[in-house]
Amino acid sequence: MTRTISVSRTVPVLVLVSALTLGGCTGMSKTEQSTVSGGAIGAAAGAVGTVMTGGCVSCGAALGGAVGAGAGYIMGKDKEDDDK
Repeated sequence: MTRTISVSRTVPVLVLVSALTLGGCTGMSKTEQSTVSGGAIGAAAGAVGTVMTGGCVSCGAALGGAVGAGAGYIMGKDKEDDDK
């Protein structure tokens, strides 16, 4: 059985989810923003890296996200401390 996905229904859902996700980021401190950004970038890099090497994509994304979030937290905290 073949399942088709209607683009006309998918695009509005993606726009709504994106708007809600980005709306949740308002009012965050620099450290929180850096942590979230680092986690997202790390997860993407980990997923891409494991796709290229033939590994477990979800494992690579999880590990990359954790490392990225940690690095983002450290960088954000350092920048916040410099601003004080």
